[in-house]
Formats: sequence, C-alpha cells, structure tokens
Amino acid sequence: MAHLSDSSALKTPLPSVVGDLGQLFHDAGYELSLVGGPVRDLFLGRVSPDLDFTTNARPDDIISVIRRWCDTYWEIGRAFGTIGMRKAGFQIEITTYRADAYDPDSRKPAVAFGDKLEDDLFRRDFTMNAMALRLPSMELVDPFGGAKDLHAGLVRTPGAPSTSFSDDPLRMMRAARFASQLEVDVAPEVFEAMKDMAGRITIISAERVRDELVKLINGKAPWAGIDLLVESGLAEHVLPEVSALKLEIDEHHRHKDVYQHSLTVLRQACGQETDADGAVPGPDFVLRFAALMHDVGKPATRRFEPNGSVSFLHHDAVGSKLTAKRMKALRFDNDTIKAVSRLVELHMRFYGYGDAGWTDSAVRRYVNDAGPLLQRLHRLTRSDVTTRNRRKAERLAFAYDDLEARITALAEQEELAAIRPDLDGQQIMALLGIRPGPVVGRAYRFLLEERMEKGPSSEAEAADLLRSWWASQPENPDNSAAAAAGDADTPAAPAEPSADSSGNAAARGGAKMESDGNPS
Repeated sequence: MAHLSDSSALKTPLPSVVGDLGQLFHDAGYELSLVGGPVRDLFLGRVSPDLDFTTNARPDDIISVIRRWCDTYWEIGRAFGTIGMRKAGFQIEITTYRADAYDPDSRKPAVAFGDKLEDDLFRRDFTMNAMALRLPSMELVDPFGGAKDLHAGLVRTPGAPSTSFSDDPLRMMRAARFASQLEVDVAPEVFEAMKDMAGRITIISAERVRDELVKLINGKAPWAGIDLLVESGLAEHVLPEVSALKLEIDEHHRHKDVYQHSLTVLRQACGQETDADGAVPGPDFVLRFAALMHDVGKPATRRFEPNGSVSFLHHDAVGSKLTAKRMKALRFDNDTIKAVSRLVELHMRFYGYGDAGWTDSAVRRYVNDAGPLLQRLHRLTRSDVTTRNRRKAERLAFAYDDLEARITALAEQEELAAIRPDLDGQQIMALLGIRPGPVVGRAYRFLLEERMEKGPSSEAEAADLLRSWWASQPENPDNSAAAAAGDADTPAAPAEPSADSSGNAAARGGAKMESDGNPS
C-alpha cells in the first residue's frame, strides 16, 4: 500500500469542500476518503465538478453528518449505500464501503456494506480508479499501483480481469471508453479477458451500453476506443456493422480497407469540430457517429465488376437504414437517430459536383435536403477524403470550397437555409377553395420544387403557377365536370381482342416490375 503524507504527487490542488467534508466526518468519528475518478483526475491535473467519497458510515449516519452542511441532499441511491448532495457548485456522492457479491447470471450485485477501505477499493473496475485520499490527513491509499499504471498509460484491474468482467461485463466497455478518453492502452491480460468474455456484454441493458458508447465516441481519441471494441470482439455484440467493415482485402487491392478508412474519417471529423462559439462545437456525437457509420452499407452492397473494379451501389441508403436500426436497438432517442442516419444517407451527395457543374436549383436542393444538418454535412464530406493521391484530394477540396462559396452567395440573395414555397398551406387552400387533405400537400410540394428550380418569386407569380397546376389535377371540380360531359357525349369504344389486351397488360406489368427495381 502506498502512503503519502501530503498531496505532493497530485498535479492539482483539492477544492476546499473536500477538506471541509473530511474534517466534518472526522469530527463525527467516521472515516471518509475521496475515491475513484476524482482522485485519478487530480493526477491528470484536473478537477471534476462531480466528487465521489466513500466512508464506513451507514446511510443514516451520512445524512446526520451532512444534513446541515450541504445545500441540498437526496436519497435516490440509498439502497446502494449512496447519499447525494450539492455544495458550492459541486455534485457530491458519499457511499458506504461496499463488499458486494455478484451472481454470474445477474446484471446487478447483491449489495453488502463493508468496513474496510481496502476491501472497497478491491471491488472497483480498474487500478487507476482504485485509489483513495484519506481525509483530512491527505494520505494516498493505492494498494494496486493505480498511480503507476496511470503514469504508464495502462488499464489494469485490481484482481483477475476475468473475475472483474464476469462481475460486471460493462467494465469491458469502460476499458474501451478509457482508451478513448485518456488515450491509454489496456494491459495484455485485460485484452485477453475482453476477447474471452466479450459475449457476456449481452446481459447488460442496451441503455447502459449506449451510455458508455456515447462517452467513448465523445472522447479525445474515439478511433482508439472503437478499434479496441472491434479487435476484442465486443463490437460484434455492440456494433456488428462496424466489425463487418473489415472486408477481406483481395490480393490485387482493388478496393480500400473500409474499416481503416472509417476510423480515419472519424479522426478527421473530430478535427473538423469547432470551439463552443462555432458552427459545430465539439465533441459532437452526431457528426462523429455518422463519420464512423457512414460506410456500414458497403458490405451488403459490395460487387466485383467485370473490369476488376469494386462497386458499392446505394451503400449510402442501405447504410442509413442499418445505422437507424442499430441506434434503435441501443435505445437512442428519435432525434439523434434521425440526425445520424440522415447524414449517412447524404454523405455521397456531393460527389460528382466537381465533374458536372450544379445548377443553382441543385445547390438549393442540397441545402434543403441537409436542412439543419448542413454544417455537419460540410464537415462529414470533407472528412470523407482519405485518398493518398494529393492531386485528387486537392481537387475535391477545391470543389467543395466552390460549393460552399455558391451556398454562401445564394444565401446572401435569399433565405437559403429555410427554403419554403412562396405560398403556405392556408393560402393554397384559400386560393383553390379546398379543405385540408392530400391535395394541399401535393400543391405545397409542387411550389417547393418550383422554388428550388427557379428561386424566389412573388405571391402573384406563385398564385399563377398554382392555378396552372390545379387546372391539370383530377381533383379539380372543373375537370370532373368536363370529364363527365365528355363521357356522356362519347360512345363506348369497342372491346379490344383478348390476346392484344393480355399483351398490353403484360407490357405494363413488365414496365412496373422494372420500375420497382433499384435505379440504375
């Protein structure tokens, strides 16, 4: 056990609330130690607004000590020995020493309180989180070499990794999260245990897995955390679509390594984020996760062409659906699912811009389709350039610079970011004398198409366009009356020969089947 008489090994001074709380418990006759992540963070030179403590006091005793000291407290975690509180801007949790036992088939431990700090530290996930500062003496308790492992950049467990991961399989996800957040490596024995026990992650709720994944993606090096998930086999249970990106590379190298490409795009997307005052403040989960998932449709659409090339036709649309399905399984909220999957769907839209100039209407359509995701789409598209061909990379960058310049120029002329028809739904109904229904939607979409093709127009011009459109619609009462009059004056046509009728039907059916297939 390591003991330091002062905090000389720490890079950051302790907040005054830590010393005050330690003295409060000492005076009441109880032990109290700052523990876990806050101690680790002090070694890294930072102070967290969330402070965790552990004590030999039971929950009732904790409340009696802090009741008059804190700003407010709550007992939500009381069954687990945890009392939460707020003081001077810090959120604090104090937990009674734990000596839990785990059922191999359960997600949750059988809670048992303990009496020794060292026993409590032994049950923690990793050595870097199994350090404590006794208060108020400031004595460092580090029985498993957490400070040394932290300095070496290694993730180790206090006991056998297999036991630790069997107790709580989510710890394997945390190991990958720390690889991302702290840019550390896992010890060899930890990695082997992750490979052996990856399947146990399936007993953990989707919500808990999701929360760890979000922290991983929002870390400093998410590509490192994702790579650990894939190499350990965890991704096969958590993000199987990403594992599937490791396509077999043929001996002639006819296509790039899609998996490594995706990690590079993720890394470059992180570099495209802005500061807090910019267009896409980092860390931005939506941008980052879209960068990771943007090519997950490729394995399902890969095709080797006769000329030796490889195609992935419609992988953007397929990938969008796969992304949404995976995010639903992980219990993400609908808004996040829609944003990420939409970016995946749109990530190929830019390609071809440099080869064939877009009209202004095409630029408007690009902006309209991206909607509020436009700034993220800009960054995702730029991040998706990983070619080693310098001239090709420069050509793509120049083309996208040109597209952004055109978007800016058009935006100065009109409200490009919020393109709407020149008449709203109420005006459409009033002008055509119709009630709410599908026809209003069709009319709205017609005017929207005209708006994107030709730019803004006056209300009078839009009204003339709408009247012309309405004159050709079957729902128009004037058309119905004219059709009825025509039917009354026109004799019935003779029946077609049955063979010819059958042939026409077959032709129409063939055309329909062709149109139902994938577009060329």
